[in-house]
Amino acid sequence: MVKLADEVRVIDADTHLTERHDIFTTRAPKGYEDRLPRVVDIDGQPWWVVESDGRIGPARGGGVVSRDGDKFPFEESKNNGIDWVHRAAWDHEARLEYMDQNGFHAQVLYPNALGIGGQGISNNVQDPALRRLTVEIFNDYLAELQDVSGERLLPMAIMPAWSVDECVREAKRAAAAGFRGVNMTSDPQETGAPDLAHRDWDALWEVCADLRLPVHFHIGASLTSLNFYGKYFWPSLHQNLKPAVGGGMLFLNNARVVINSIYAGIFDRHPGLKMVSVESGMGWIPFMMETADYEIMENAPQQAAELSRKPSEYFKDHWYATFWFEENGGDLQYMIDRVGEDNVMFETDFPHPTCLYPDPLTAVEERMSALRPETRRKVLGETAAKLYRV
Repeated sequence: MVKLADEVRVIDADTHLTERHDIFTTRAPKGYEDRLPRVVDIDGQPWWVVESDGRIGPARGGGVVSRDGDKFPFEESKNNGIDWVHRAAWDHEARLEYMDQNGFHAQVLYPNALGIGGQGISNNVQDPALRRLTVEIFNDYLAELQDVSGERLLPMAIMPAWSVDECVREAKRAAAAGFRGVNMTSDPQETGAPDLAHRDWDALWEVCADLRLPVHFHIGASLTSLNFYGKYFWPSLHQNLKPAVGGGMLFLNNARVVINSIYAGIFDRHPGLKMVSVESGMGWIPFMMETADYEIMENAPQQAAELSRKPSEYFKDHWYATFWFEENGGDLQYMIDRVGEDNVMFETDFPHPTCLYPDPLTAVEERMSALRPETRRKVLGETAAKLYRV
């Protein structure tokens, strides 16, 4: 059996970063110490707050793996704090040690408490100057992580989604700081900005294409998608089953971002633009691309004629998928071929509820070893290395 980490530099395309409680307080300009996000005790529980009383959310550990290395169901661990969770969730030195032990050359990072797509800042910080400062400080912190890790930790810069102009500005700043991509909410209209199909966003797409910044859409990256998560389990199900239902539906929820982006004509206007569907798997993609072709002809033939290609033909040139647990009935190669072997990246989701843990590469070695060697190398690292310029 092939030893995966010996064959290629393995790049984990989706992991999570639990925010340290002092990210903002240690970087706050004078006069902002008590205004920026910080963790305070409310009724015996730690909360992220902003300004004097604005709550962003509970300051949880952001993972299901304990400091001792044991893994627990989400419902049994979700309220535990940063002192409980695996140190690698929030400490970059511990993360690098974890990566070395498990054969990962690099990992892509997404936030937790501040909103997986940064929506916690966009929706809960109201003062425009404070919102901008919050995003800048957080992205500066992420840039420091990337630098101190020797570019083995690759965080995606969060965008100030309430303003197209602010997003353009921050994307340029992120590129200058060395970021390899940006992390966008799927529903900026929640904050008063236009939705992503609006032509106003062309300014951001142009900058991201020109600066080689792929745009990332992680599941759960908006209030809309999280509300979707909460509505798809039946209330009388056992508590532990609810995240199993909601999480599964969140994977499929990313299909709406993919199909909307194609129908909106974004890629005809920006042929160099790349987007990534994060933590959503890939099995739904062939069906959704067939659906996109069929439904547009059934319902919007005039709009179909305005596109330069069939909807399904855009995916291979503009979208990437990430996956971790799928086996496709023992024929993973067939599924990857249908999605596109240049469009698929491996992830582990550490330390979130569905993560491959404790030995992620051993967990997938048998199915990965059954792939064609060139496919295996691309999926495990080469495609990500090319996309992220590693």
